[in-house]
Amino acid sequence: QVQLVESGGGLVQAGGSLRISCAASGTIFSYNVMGWYRQAPGKQRELVATLTSGGNSNYADSVKGRFTISRDSAKKSAYLQMNNLKPEDTAVYYCNLWEPRGNSWGQGTQVTVSS
Repeated sequence: QVQLVESGGGLVQAGGSLRISCAASGTIFSYNVMGWYRQAPGKQRELVATLTSGGNSNYADSVKGRFTISRDSAKKSAYLQMNNLKPEDTAVYYCNLWEPRGNSWGQGTQVTVSS
């Protein structure tokens, strides 16, 4: 069973930057998609960005140009570089791994952006 552990969340001022990480353990299918989702209080979980093992990325419109997803397949890790953060980016950020056998989720890391 794959386990995902996020790290790197915290408190940052508006306009600042933060990088969060996700480390996967266990055996992973060669074709997979790693992604980041977020959930703000009182809202549904939403997609932030995804990146396939083949290198194709997808971003939510609200983060395009500000966030960058990357991954290190050898380390089974994914990263989210977040620049020009806004208060509306405040949420718990969850790492997700999709494989042909199903989805795995991390426990989440809190990102808080103060105005």
